[in-house]
Amino acid sequence: MPLGEFELIDRYFKRPARRAALGVGDDCALLRVKPGMSLAISSDMLVEGRHFLSTVRPERLGHKALAVNLSDLAACGARPLAFTLALSLPSADPDFLADFATGLFRLADEHDCELIGGDTTAGPLNICITVFGEVPVGAALLRSGALPGDDLYVSGQPGHARIALEVFRGTLQADGEVFETARMAMEMPTPRVELGLALRGIATSAVDVSDGLIGDLGHILESSAVGATLDVDALPESALLTQLPPSLRRQFALAGGDDYELLFTARRGDRQAVVDAAWAAQTPVTRIGVIQASEGLRLVDGRGCPERDIYARFDHFKT
Repeated sequence: MPLGEFELIDRYFKRPARRAALGVGDDCALLRVKPGMSLAISSDMLVEGRHFLSTVRPERLGHKALAVNLSDLAACGARPLAFTLALSLPSADPDFLADFATGLFRLADEHDCELIGGDTTAGPLNICITVFGEVPVGAALLRSGALPGDDLYVSGQPGHARIALEVFRGTLQADGEVFETARMAMEMPTPRVELGLALRGIATSAVDVSDGLIGDLGHILESSAVGATLDVDALPESALLTQLPPSLRRQFALAGGDDYELLFTARRGDRQAVVDAAWAAQTPVTRIGVIQASEGLRLVDGRGCPERDIYARFDHFKT
């Protein structure tokens, strides 16, 4: 017998409330917030064919659906609390739902983030999550705090997800091990929550890299009314990227999209503090540039010569 909407929720997504005063099953969730704390809220939607391929494993899809939202909390320096799930499904397939819920809740439990409500409906596969986090009043990392002279950093390894995308598109070839590593980056990104928490009081601004490093850096520059010089030769390079021609390595790292790394700025005098924060979060970070008073982004190589190639940010309505 086909699953009904409420049976679907009860079987795969209903859990006892922990932090919430009232969770799944009522008209509204009730979330307790501590005195002196701000509530950080973010929503992201994943649409089949736009954000993920139909061939992705449901368990990985459940992971990614929550990971991209936790990445936004990380960029704010917020600790995850809870999330809601709105799910449009072509059919209530028990196998898909069981695996999707497994990936979703594995990551949720890792970050002590509980599902507190949402909605389900029949329709094209579409996942929308709203995530809630807490951060001490005045301690949130914002896009607007970068100052001239600040160092510019990026976490992890931007560019891997783009390798997988181009393999799927048929424009690039990669062997099994390289492809699987890149595919994991694309389908199961690691939200840098611990790094965001460790950067409180150190980073002067931050943003998560979802639409390409250059595009998301533009948010910091615009919000902070500053410019930057970025050394393309300082970008982190992995064994995967070094197999590509230099032009593709830079294209993927600067404008690849789907990275979910943190891009942030910090005072020059806080370099050791950044190193300590990265070590505490067990997340590599790389210094790739400097913030300047004159607006605009300048790309240079390791010798300071202007980079001639142009890299466009990802845009959902132009790509």
